[in-house]
Amino acid sequence: MNYFKRKWNETRGDQYDSWGKSAWYFETDNNGEVLRQIEAYDNGKVLKYDNQNIDDEFGGLADQNLDLSEFVEFSIEKEEFENKWK
Repeated sequence: MNYFKRKWNETRGDQYDSWGKSAWYFETDNNGEVLRQIEAYDNGKVLKYDNQNIDDEFGGLADQNLDLSEFVEFSIEKEEFENKWK
């Protein structure tokens, strides 16, 4: 498994724009398929997606593989991801 954290320096641009900027956490397999995803917003809102909760009214699990070569610099330890997932 691979784990990443990437900050998004823009707001959503939709009716939830007031949530602020966000940090996105990804757990992927070795092909870049996103297995679990967390979106943590400045206002404290946290969205979590996986195969049990693919989407909701706010968004959903990535449906495209991540290009792992583009995410190398955003690698984190599994523990950091798991602590945020709890």
